[in-house]
Amino acid sequence: MTTDATSTTNAVMRGESGASLASAQESFEPVLVAAGADARTLGEQLFALSDALDGSGSLRRTLTDPSLPAQAKATVVRQLLGAFDERVRDLAETLVAARWTQELDLGHAVEHIALEAVLASAQAREALVTVEDELFRITRLLSGQRELRTALSDPQATVENRITLVDSLFAGKVDDVTLLLARRATTNLRHRRFVPNLLAYSDIAAERRRRLVAGVTSAVDLTPAQLDRLAGILERAYGRPVQLNVTVDTAVLGGLRVQVGADVIDSTMLSRLADARRRLVS
Repeated sequence: MTTDATSTTNAVMRGESGASLASAQESFEPVLVAAGADARTLGEQLFALSDALDGSGSLRRTLTDPSLPAQAKATVVRQLLGAFDERVRDLAETLVAARWTQELDLGHAVEHIALEAVLASAQAREALVTVEDELFRITRLLSGQRELRTALSDPQATVENRITLVDSLFAGKVDDVTLLLARRATTNLRHRRFVPNLLAYSDIAAERRRRLVAGVTSAVDLTPAQLDRLAGILERAYGRPVQLNVTVDTAVLGGLRVQVGADVIDSTMLSRLADARRRLVS
C-alpha cells in the first residue's frame, strides 16, 4: 500500500527510481513501526549512509551499476555497514539490488527513508505533532532574519560551525527530534538551503501524521488480496491511509483482531463496515 509520503517523493523521483523507493518504503514501514522510539537510531545510521554516498562517486557508481550482480553489491554494503544495525543493513541491501534512473537517486532515497525513520521515532512517543509544529515555527522565526538564514546555509562555513549555531539557537528549546532535523538541515545542503530543507521535513511529518497504523492479529497468514481488502475497508472507514502491521498468532481461534489507535475492531465489525460502505455507494 503506497503512502502519501511515497507519492510526494515520486513526484520528484520518477520511473525506476520512484518505483524502487516506493517498494523499499513499503517493506521498511513495518520495521519502523515495530522499532518504536528506536527508529531514531535507524534514521541516524541511514543519514550516515547517505553522507557516504554523497562523498564518494565511485561508491555510488558501484552500488547503482545495473551490470553488477546484486550479491556483489550486497557484499560491498555488508563491508561498509558492518557495525550498523541489521535492519539498516537489510534495507541497504534491498536498495542496492533495485534499479535507479540516476546514480544520485540512491542517496536521495536513503535520505528520505532516514527522515521517515527519525519522524517515526517521534510518532512512536506521540510527539510528531510537536515536531511538525516546531519545524514550522522555526521557519517562521527565520523569515525576517536574513543574516541568520544565510549563516545557516553558508557552504563556506564548516559543518561543525553551522551545527554549533543551530545548537545555540534551539538546543533545550525544542524536541530532540526537531533539533536533530535542524542539525540535518544545515548539514545536508546538497539540495536546498536551511529553511527549504526544514519545510520539506515538515511536509514529510505532516504526511506521516495523516497515516494510521493498524495492528492486525490473525490465526493464519493473510493473502495479498485479503490484506488489500482489509486495508481498503479501513482506509474508507477512517478516511486516510492505513499501514497494516500484521502478526500471526495461532491462539486466535478465528477471524481477525484489528486495533487502530484506541479502537479495537473484530472481524464482525469489519464486515459491518464493509456492508455499510456498500449501502452508501449503492
